[in-house]
Amino acid sequence: MSPYLAAEDLSMFGRDPWWLIVVKAVFCFAFLMVTVLLSIVMERKVVAWMQLRVGPNRHGPWGMLQSLADGVKLMLKEDVVVKRADKVVYVLAPIVAAVPAFMAFAVIPFGPAGNEVSIFGQRTTMQLTDLPIAMLYILAVASVGIYGIVLAGWSSGSTYPLLGGLRSCAQMISYEIAMGAAFASVFLYSGSMSTSTIVEQQADRWYILLLPVSFLIYIVTMVGEVNRAPFDMPESEGDLVGGFNTEYSSIKFAMFMLAEYINMVTVSAVAVTLFLGGWRAPWPISTFWEGANHGWWPMLWFTGKLLTLLFCFVWLRGTLPRVRYDQLMKLGWKVLIPVALVWLMAVATVRALRNENYDFADIALYIAGGVLTLLLLSFVADMFRGKGKEAERPGEEPAFDPMAGGFPVPPLPGQELPPVPRRRPRRERELISSGGSDTKSDQTLGGSTDGKEASDG
Repeated sequence: MSPYLAAEDLSMFGRDPWWLIVVKAVFCFAFLMVTVLLSIVMERKVVAWMQLRVGPNRHGPWGMLQSLADGVKLMLKEDVVVKRADKVVYVLAPIVAAVPAFMAFAVIPFGPAGNEVSIFGQRTTMQLTDLPIAMLYILAVASVGIYGIVLAGWSSGSTYPLLGGLRSCAQMISYEIAMGAAFASVFLYSGSMSTSTIVEQQADRWYILLLPVSFLIYIVTMVGEVNRAPFDMPESEGDLVGGFNTEYSSIKFAMFMLAEYINMVTVSAVAVTLFLGGWRAPWPISTFWEGANHGWWPMLWFTGKLLTLLFCFVWLRGTLPRVRYDQLMKLGWKVLIPVALVWLMAVATVRALRNENYDFADIALYIAGGVLTLLLLSFVADMFRGKGKEAERPGEEPAFDPMAGGFPVPPLPGQELPPVPRRRPRRERELISSGGSDTKSDQTLGGSTDGKEASDG
């Protein structure tokens, strides 16, 4: 077998007794719930710190139980079901949105694939299970969550939730394409789709160093995938009241919020697994401490990397303003997808040349030559396109009429609205004092500025 392809050995999975599988599943559920509670408190605390506010400080020490109190409050609030809703789909939509977020965490490794730890005297792996196509499983499960949001907007029987659901569906589908291309680069370099094998292949060097473009693409797409700022278009209150969850309340609304934060944890865990070495200790620690990647210690490194990425979510929310929806879709379709595809072709070319035992210098020359050729072709194409536009020089188009047909019409690309008539500046308007009819302008006499404004006519 080629030295650049991973040899998958998943024989250690599927051998646990049923009670240990239940324990691991409960642990994954509890880990997600506790991380979500900490993430909500961290978000409110960090944003308050950025905005020079106090933040939550009432429930628990330093306000650490604020998110738990919010969850209890939502569970005890009145559950309202709108009259025109499709009740079956209306109730199932939050479940469809939340459950896939839990399922994706089943293949995330917390530690080495070997039987490193003992649970109640049973040696086992620090992972619930693994598959030869584990990353495809994560993509498939994440795609199912889109149905929950779309069905929530449709089943509410209201216009604004429907628009919010359609917005979210278009956004998530657009960014999943670039996300899949970023995953494919990792698959080509590691030779496997198994999460445990991908982490093992990063023993010498993390993929964030080997595949930096894939990492940057995935960071952007994971923010758009979970509808977080600055890409929180489906929940933009100024445009859509509240988005797809406008008509939801009580525990069903809480499940949508839970699904959003669990998706944040899941995509962050995937980023740690694919690009940041997974459960492996950071570079300075792993050089002088051999036991850093054995026993229960890998769970500490994994959790630390996970919380760092969650902090980045909060940092983006407190820093960047919300973009327009057309800018969001343009970034997904016209920037991320082409860049991801070109980068995937480059990675595939490098892997093919490495498998043919080409030297790294030769590979770099081939890649540089290809990039220069593409730049030259694009430059020549731009020159000919510019000459064609100059030769055409169409006549002046008629002025745009915003009230064509009797209704206000928005301008098309390339059209401009006519100038809006404005009132003259205050200094240019004639001011007259209240009183006799023979008073003159204040500007000529230098009188008091108290008085009534003359009409613009």
